Amino acid sequence: MIERLFDRLIHLLTELKYFYLRKRMQIRRNGSSEAPGQYLDVYRRPDFVLTNKSWGKGTAWTEIQYLLVNCSGRVLDIGCGACTAILMLSKFNSCKLYGCDISPSMMGEASRAGVSPSRLTICNAGKMPYRDDSFDYSYSIGSLEHFTEEGIMNVLRESHRITKNMSFHHVPVSRTGQDEGWIILTQAYYNNSIDWWLKKYEAVYPLVYVLDSRWEDAISIGKWFVCVKKRPLSSRYASL
Repeated sequence: MIERLFDRLIHLLTELKYFYLRKRMQIRRNGSSEAPGQYLDVYRRPDFVLTNKSWGKGTAWTEIQYLLVNCSGRVLDIGCGACTAILMLSKFNSCKLYGCDISPSMMGEASRAGVSPSRLTICNAGKMPYRDDSFDYSYSIGSLEHFTEEGIMNVLRESHRITKNMSFHHVPVSRTGQDEGWIILTQAYYNNSIDWWLKKYEAVYPLVYVLDSRWEDAISIGKWFVCVKKRPLSSRYASL
């Protein structure tokens, strides 16, 4: 009984904290649900590089390890930034890790951190220079929400094209469950509902699972969209 009271108290305090933070946040909207275009200048800022190195610690970067622990083959980090996730995943000898990102400064940071330049590609994720089925698995973390809607669909089509098996994508969804559209904080991004995102993924992939993430902030919670390229054959136990 006491433990449940403590759990409820912690939950209420957490919600109060996020309510307070929402009130303090200076959220700008562009007056439309549509993104006017990607905001790329932020990726050149030194303070953003530091933020990029800590953003998913203990949450999304831990979770991608769980998702890939039993996988093997070539794996691509789409929008890899400074490659913090790749460095964490390097313990898995069965995976050959690669990364791509639009930011040369991020790629330079990744190289200085110890990622081989031969494994890195500077490119727009909506038009990647890889052959069909080049990778066994791919993933993106905190990347897709920063693209325009057209850009999101381009990235998903490309991830489908270059990946043989599954692609894992982590994005924030709105705490309210509403489609809040394109908002501008330190970065600009879509803060929309699970259903809004699911329609995007299901337009490209035949099978999509939605998994919870521990990542959260004042206006968003994290979700993983696990995208399966080929729907598995029906199990003989399915009708039991």
